[in-house]
Amino acid sequence: MAEYRIAERFVSINGEAAHAGELAVFLRFTHCNLNCSYCDTAWAGSADAPHTVYTTQELCSYVKESGVKNVTITGGEPLLQEELHELLSALYEIGVRTEIETNGSLPIAEYARQSYRPAFTLDYKCPSSGMESHMMTSNYLYLTDADCVKFVVGSLADLERARKIMEIYHLPERCQVYLSPVFGKIDPQEIVAYMQKHKMNGVRLQLQLHKFIWNPNERGV
Repeated sequence: MAEYRIAERFVSINGEAAHAGELAVFLRFTHCNLNCSYCDTAWAGSADAPHTVYTTQELCSYVKESGVKNVTITGGEPLLQEELHELLSALYEIGVRTEIETNGSLPIAEYARQSYRPAFTLDYKCPSSGMESHMMTSNYLYLTDADCVKFVVGSLADLERARKIMEIYHLPERCQVYLSPVFGKIDPQEIVAYMQKHKMNGVRLQLQLHKFIWNPNERGV
């Protein structure tokens, strides 16, 4: 049975994406292959970050005992986990909805084709992240209306790039699309004004709920 390095596991509300505001069980993996300028979980980003090792069975038991039907798999970067298929299949078998939050730099095709397909929330790393060159836009071929692409924006240049990517890949027609401000870096009013100016139909502004409910640096929420 597979084992996983989990930085933290907890029950809270989803702070963003399609099921924002709904209860979810969070499973946060260690290790990320990117180093974004605004990362708010850098403490979990290294392969040897503080963690507890859990088996597939232990994680599924935790989910079942919670009584919560949404599971959010996050990180770090979950798609770096070699045994992730086993966990996804097991979560599917116990009847929960699973969402993977991924940084957009790794392929989703092998997961998108499975009977236990999770929902995907893919980031697109805009210029201010310093990581835009790592984005794998070929992933967009596998998206459905159950999935999301999230543009985290911290500047007008980020907004311009986000709009261009949406247009090139027809993202609002493929999936759900969100603009999310880098906390403390851009006024959400500026994003709304930009959306109005460019008639950005099918795109939603989304604030990170957990950062308004709790301290922005709080863990386990």
